[in-house]
Amino acid sequence: MDASGGDLAWRLQEEGNEVKTYIHKKAHQKHYDGILENKIKDWEKELHWVGKKGLIVFDYSGMGEIQDSLRKKGYNVVGGCRIGDLLEGNRKFGQRIFSQVGMEIEASRTFYCIDEAIDFIRRNPAAWVIKQNGQLDKDLNYVGKLEDGRDTIAVLELYKKILPKTFVNLDLQKRIDGVEIGVGRYFNGKDWVGPIEFNIEHKSLFPGGLGPKTYEMGTIMWYSDNEKNKLYQATTARMKKFLQNIGFIGDFEINCIVSKDHIFPLEATTRFGYPALQLQAQFHQSPWGEFLLALARGKKYDLKWKKGMGIINLVAAPPFPYHAREPRQSSEGMEVIIDPKTFKHKRKNIHLEEVYQSKKDGKLYVSSEQGYVLHVSSVKDTLFEARAEVLEIIKDITIPKMFFRNDIGAKFLNEEKPKLKKWGYI
Repeated sequence: MDASGGDLAWRLQEEGNEVKTYIHKKAHQKHYDGILENKIKDWEKELHWVGKKGLIVFDYSGMGEIQDSLRKKGYNVVGGCRIGDLLEGNRKFGQRIFSQVGMEIEASRTFYCIDEAIDFIRRNPAAWVIKQNGQLDKDLNYVGKLEDGRDTIAVLELYKKILPKTFVNLDLQKRIDGVEIGVGRYFNGKDWVGPIEFNIEHKSLFPGGLGPKTYEMGTIMWYSDNEKNKLYQATTARMKKFLQNIGFIGDFEINCIVSKDHIFPLEATTRFGYPALQLQAQFHQSPWGEFLLALARGKKYDLKWKKGMGIINLVAAPPFPYHAREPRQSSEGMEVIIDPKTFKHKRKNIHLEEVYQSKKDGKLYVSSEQGYVLHVSSVKDTLFEARAEVLEIIKDITIPKMFFRNDIGAKFLNEEKPKLKKWGYI
């Protein structure tokens, strides 16, 4: 719906499937021009084309009611559901469900007035985390550092100046120290399908975890078929009956903070994750079309996958992670130059995002003002090898003013992996 799944659509197309792609957001409709063969303007008019034997894939949250309705009419649909949208978009509801299925939760408070949130912190000094509810921009989130809460208050004071009052819907939660890790798995409406996915996101803009939060600068991932894994059993596995009851079909994940003695679920992702989906494309050896259709039909599927460690890097350009106020701040229209040999031999490692291919000259160009250009991924036996391949590919990519983090996975290798092993989670 917003072209987040453009890379998946391209891979389905490459498998030989006939694919039609609809992009709802007007600002994103240029993405993948010249790359996807059939971009349409009205998806509902194409329902007769896809029929009851084809597959409808939603790449965006907030469309759950439509998905539920289509399933009732007999269409094969993957991507989420109405209650799944609520679970992700409403943190208080999500925490209540986590608690009901037996997970340990950390208390949080929801605020619709910034002054009330500031007053609360002053009366309850601590290192507080700001989390946005619903579909608000994730770059508004903030992880507090000071134990008296002054830095969090400073952020909220700024938001008073720049945000309309109707835009305020945030949670405050005390900062929890530990390792942040996601635990996900695909669900077919009845049961889990395929391996368990573990991933660690890197949201800060700069190496070393410095700078503002972004949607994500990179991720490391690995798959496991160990159903008895302590972390999986304490979190995602507990959601099976709930997901059955709400008719969820798609990729489901819980992001957690873990320590030696505690596993706290932070939030659920009840849709394809990004760039998790792009990195999954490196792990999956089975055809995406077969796999997703089996999910939509509630069937079991023996997903073939690679063992090893995966890594994915965002390659961005200004003004990412923000939006341009003036044309001179934008990278829209900038050429994306990729060495032809690399693009040919490593095409499946390169995940184009806000990019189009010109009909006039056949060149690739940035298709939006945001600068969210592309990802590069790899899966190898070790994280060292995967990182090396990603950085080697990026060397052959030139986008004026481009940037990326060159330390994705370093903290995991040096700090987080030893802790997770010691605590018995991996």
